[in-house]
Amino acid sequence: MSALRQRKGSRGKESPVNPELHPQHPNCCSEHSEKILHGHWSWGSIIWTSVGWSVSVGLGLLCCIYVATLHENDLWFSNIKEVEREISFRTECGLYYSYYKQMLQAPSISEGLFELIHDNLTESKRTINLLQRMNIYQEVFLSVLYRLLPVQSYLEPVYFYIYTVFSLQAVYVIALYLTAWLLSGSWLAGALAGVWYILNRIDTTRVEFTISLRENWSLPFFALQVATITCYLRPQLTVLQQVRVMVWLMYVTTFCFCLTWQFNQFILLVQALIIYTLDCTDFLSTKQVTTLYLVQVCGLLSVWLLQFCNSMILGSLVLSFIVATLFVRHCQTGLKTGSFLVRLGKILLHTVIVLLLTFTINYLAKKALQLKSDEHIFKFIKSKFGFGMTRDFDAGLYLCEEAFGVLPLDTLDRLGGTLLLYPYMLTLLLLIGGFIVTAVQNLGAGRAAAFRPDVAYNLLHTMFFGLLAFSTMRMKYIWTGHMCAVAAFGVCGTEIWTLIFNTLRCNSKSLLRLVTYAVPLAMMGCLYYKFWPKLMEELSELREFYDPDTVELMTWISTKTSKQAVFAGSMQLLAGIKLCTDKDLRERTRQVYQVYARRPPEEVHEILRAVGADYVVLENSICFERRHRRGCRLRDLLDLANGHIMDGPGENEPDLVASPHQRFCEAMKTDSPAYTGLFTRTFQNKTFHVYKLKKKRKKGNPKSSEPSAPQ
Repeated sequence: MSALRQRKGSRGKESPVNPELHPQHPNCCSEHSEKILHGHWSWGSIIWTSVGWSVSVGLGLLCCIYVATLHENDLWFSNIKEVEREISFRTECGLYYSYYKQMLQAPSISEGLFELIHDNLTESKRTINLLQRMNIYQEVFLSVLYRLLPVQSYLEPVYFYIYTVFSLQAVYVIALYLTAWLLSGSWLAGALAGVWYILNRIDTTRVEFTISLRENWSLPFFALQVATITCYLRPQLTVLQQVRVMVWLMYVTTFCFCLTWQFNQFILLVQALIIYTLDCTDFLSTKQVTTLYLVQVCGLLSVWLLQFCNSMILGSLVLSFIVATLFVRHCQTGLKTGSFLVRLGKILLHTVIVLLLTFTINYLAKKALQLKSDEHIFKFIKSKFGFGMTRDFDAGLYLCEEAFGVLPLDTLDRLGGTLLLYPYMLTLLLLIGGFIVTAVQNLGAGRAAAFRPDVAYNLLHTMFFGLLAFSTMRMKYIWTGHMCAVAAFGVCGTEIWTLIFNTLRCNSKSLLRLVTYAVPLAMMGCLYYKFWPKLMEELSELREFYDPDTVELMTWISTKTSKQAVFAGSMQLLAGIKLCTDKDLRERTRQVYQVYARRPPEEVHEILRAVGADYVVLENSICFERRHRRGCRLRDLLDLANGHIMDGPGENEPDLVASPHQRFCEAMKTDSPAYTGLFTRTFQNKTFHVYKLKKKRKKGNPKSSEPSAPQ
């Protein structure tokens, strides 16, 4: 396993105004922003807006430099060997980077694209279209850009790659900055949001040590899409601005987000549910709702075309939901008429019909397209929320990984320590109250309170994704960044302060302006005093990459084996997007993992030969794993899937049986004739053991021994 060590030597219509929910006294920042928005260009507004934009770019660059420096300091990236740099791309990151490298090494761009479309290296004995199967267009685009730009002489390909990903963090910060600015009318909110994002780096991003992860490419575009939707829903926008600018920006950002992350359909499903809720509670006009849905559909279909008509997109739940919603709403024209109880009953009936139609469309689509790729995801969700346990190997990998567990409570402690959690919770509670009051008045066809649609969207966005983050820790990176923008809006916007002052009966224009300036500046001063020394100390801590066993293995493979040799081995747990995108590949992966199960050598040999392997790499860290609890170790998941009793003390389910065979990875090292007759040890160190497969001795009438593990 790799390690780090200390470096040696070193709504559509505007609602009637309600003074408690709509700012009557915009602050100076808001006044300048509104002048710019309506085309009133004065020198004061130009200068003030320019300062705001400059601060956004400055914070973005600061975040970019910060994470890049941390990456360099942790690995001493500029001084380690090329093989060590490539090993430092953890989990599936190295796989994604390999396609970028492959495109650069191809004689031409067209030949590189041909190799990716007709790839026979990723899966032995199979030719697959990587552009259809994986979200690697970013690697293709970056490799083409590197070829065309005159940067080869002074910037290595690996630096061009990692600096691009770090630069996207600047885009992420700017997007959050703009969202907070649009919501509050003050760029001070954007500055506070950016500062919070940087100080909560542990909970907002993991880019500095998992550079190539698809989320690091896609989340900046998703944040830009949220900022664009926020701008699109502003009541002040003219029809021309909405149609000609915002709609196209929403499409472009949605398209980029979908193209760069394979989990895009699940994120867009949550977003579609948010739009559906706003539609049912009458915060958005019919035109706005239809536009937002169509932007999602167009983004997905564009990616479907680029991914060579990838059937998984057509079989996604979000497309089925949008089709069902638009169809039912077109048929149910009287949804928004009647008294409160009548409308509430109609909405409930409408929702039931939409959900039934959604699952019907999705079921029929998957049947027609013969899709089974997401079966393990539904098994995982079913088991995670207590609807029965599963012995499915792939679902078990997710269930046992900490990243797919519930959000640890220490996350809230860290967020509270940076003064983010408390203004966020206060803002959230007050906005929820205002939202409920407005929704009830909208459904009652009474005089609605003025609750801005852009604020309503961001409120539901942070609520929905917050619930998702609490249920699945890995999803917190979508929530915590937006959390910074919402909290900053609460601190710097006038809505929350107006409501508080009206409650205290001390509201005045001068007091409101003073507070919206003084509080954010005081908070930023406090954060600077508390965290600046810690940041400097963190940036001064120097380490280096240290993984000699893996380096030795890679060096041996590159110098002592044929370039055509095929290796079988483990992926890191959850390594792979490959595990969750293709049923056949997941099955092949599970079969290869039988080297860590209790299987006879003949069966394992047949499995490895069937997938075309010449060598098998066994890892002690998996064979003797202690990181996970009993029942979650890889060997336990394999035993459960195979119907065998698990190792060690503890209870076993009554239908499990004891295997008559030893664990393959342990027995292999005994050098008994049953194993040496089929495998030859060719390399070993403290971590890895590599064996070459021999041709199986012919017997009189050998039986096929390909295992079929029970589910």
